[in-house]
Amino acid sequence: MLLDTYGRIATDLRVSLTDRCNLRCTYCMPEEGLQWLGKPELLTDDEIVRLVRIAVTLLGVEDVRFTGGEPLLRPGLVGIVERCAALEPRPRLSLTTNGVGLERTAAALRAAGLNRVNVSLDTLRPEVFQELTRRKRHHDVLRGLEAAREAGLTPVKVNSVLMRGVNDDEAPDLLAWALAQGYELRFIEQMPLDAQHGWQRSDMVTAEEILASLATKFALTPEPGEARGHAPAERWLVDGGPARVGVIASVTRPFCRACDRTRLTADGQIRNCLFAREESDLRGALRSGASDEEIATLWKAAMWGKKAGSGLDDPAFLQPDRPMSAIGG
Repeated sequence: MLLDTYGRIATDLRVSLTDRCNLRCTYCMPEEGLQWLGKPELLTDDEIVRLVRIAVTLLGVEDVRFTGGEPLLRPGLVGIVERCAALEPRPRLSLTTNGVGLERTAAALRAAGLNRVNVSLDTLRPEVFQELTRRKRHHDVLRGLEAAREAGLTPVKVNSVLMRGVNDDEAPDLLAWALAQGYELRFIEQMPLDAQHGWQRSDMVTAEEILASLATKFALTPEPGEARGHAPAERWLVDGGPARVGVIASVTRPFCRACDRTRLTADGQIRNCLFAREESDLRGALRSGASDEEIATLWKAAMWGKKAGSGLDDPAFLQPDRPMSAIGG
């Protein structure tokens, strides 16, 4: 198992398939100028499947989430999903995507064995979408969400980041829309993971502000505490339920004590925390002929050194050198 010194056990693996993205969200990357990983640096499809197999069969991983960058840009994605779905024991498989290419891939991903998707959508207004992402693809995301629902990739979860002065007035409208469409909405506090290191705590729309905005239109009842488990989202029943809305307060109410995640970057590095400034290299071991057991031992060592928390409340906190697009969400 992937145990750390604080007794946490990692059973949830996040796998970044690429650092590339077809959007340029302002809270993630600059419009131009990022240096993408070269093909030789990226894990191959076979290497990804092997590492997932090691995680599932030797290290107790139960959930695998494919991320990016934008994972739908990975040419071998459907095949990777299909091979991971064939593992024994079978992990639960999900995908975090911006939704732009989901309309044409949702059915194939479901057939390959993907269980569900998380789609990022921060606004219902096309002009605000263009401002936030620097691309005119709002309609593509909406069609992708519909395709995911129709393919049975449920529950379809929608992740929204509110930006002060841009879309911070949209929380009630987003929730009303999600309820009408049958999606599960989760708001996420903006995190210090942008490539340009421009994040400021004072600019962040907090969980408390989001809840206050929602409460102007909806009655929110906290979900029983035991229902949350290791999930990062605090969830509320909307107007008595059964519909729910979640808020991930990564900055103001971090959930580090219950964290059960381990992260694999697109170039084969293990990160034991999203905000870690250190990584452990598995790609080198893979390509030098290490056995599955040797790789598992390296992975265990990487997780054993996990810190108690993210350090976001430490005045000396420094953002990771690599942005979200490189390390996976």
